[in-house]
Amino acid sequence: MIPIDPMTALAGIQSAISMVKKASKVAQDLGSLAPMIGKLFDAKSTATKAMLQAKQSGKSSNMGTALQIEMALEQARAFEEELKLLFMQTGKIDVWQKIKARQAEMDLADAKEISALKKAEKAAKAKEAEMNELAMIIGGVAFVLFLVFVGVNELMTFCETTRRCGR
Repeated sequence: MIPIDPMTALAGIQSAISMVKKASKVAQDLGSLAPMIGKLFDAKSTATKAMLQAKQSGKSSNMGTALQIEMALEQARAFEEELKLLFMQTGKIDVWQKIKARQAEMDLADAKEISALKKAEKAAKAKEAEMNELAMIIGGVAFVLFLVFVGVNELMTFCETTRRCGR
């Protein structure tokens, strides 16, 4: 996964919000704003991922990371409320409710997909551990058989040279 710069991602949210606000003042209907609104929520998603990557990298402080994540999400949440009001003012609250319902469905589908990926990853790790264990057992058995072979070979050699093996 390519690391995303958190500051660039946050600037992307701010830029998208600004662009949608400017466009909403001159737009004839909400449908014409859809591509820009989509870019805003894409920027929000990117910023959240960037902050989580920054957190996982361990290069930033917990407080700084938490502050940046929360500020970006709060800014996006506040804008989402403004957007909701815009839908209300234009008499399209039913469209807003459908959008939110679709978002909830998509979020649920994403959560299920992430869960399935984690489960598959866990199963793959378990299978790998099982294969490693099996390889160790096979290696151990092969080593013991090798030692037995060497021991029997040495015993046969001893018996041939001394001619005193159980006769």
